[in-house]
This record gives sequence, structure tokens and C-alpha cells, in this order.
Amino acid sequence: MRTTLTIDDHIAAALKSLSRTSGKTFKAVVNEVLHNGLTAGEKPVSNHEPFQVAAARRGFLPGIDPLKLNQLVDELEVDDFAGQRHDRTV
Repeated sequence: MRTTLTIDDHIAAALKSLSRTSGKTFKAVVNEVLHNGLTAGEKPVSNHEPFQVAAARRGFLPGIDPLKLNQLVDELEVDDFAGQRHDRTV
């Protein structure tokens, strides 16, 4: 199929340069670049399986009540505050 079109000078220069360095004909380079550009939006082909994370059951140690963790944080903050206050008065 013969098509006549006008290519911008900087694009033509880049295609000619690519043709010289690759050893391919100008027509082959243009077709390859056009093909790559047209298929760039397609989903890439992957040769390997997607990475899967194996889930493992996690939890608190026996005797730890997760519902009382906020209470523990409050107690630690009070202890920390009392310790800072005590350090200043000594």
C-alpha cells in the first residue's frame, strides 16, 4: 500500500538515524515505530505469574485483650507525664 504523507523534519531525522544505527531500511523502521506506538496502550504481555502473598493468621498472644489497648496507651502516657513532672521538681 502506497501512502503519501508529510513527516516533521525532526521526526524524519530521528527515523533516519535509527535506520542507520539499526541497519534496517527506512520503511522497516517507520513500520516498526508505528506498530510500537499503536500497540503501546495495550496490556503488556507477561511471561510470569503475578506475585501472590501467602496470608498467615496473626493475632495477639494469649492474655492480651485487644479491646483494652487504648487503656494501656492512656496508662503509659500518664506514667510518662508523671515521670517528666517528677524529674522537673527534683
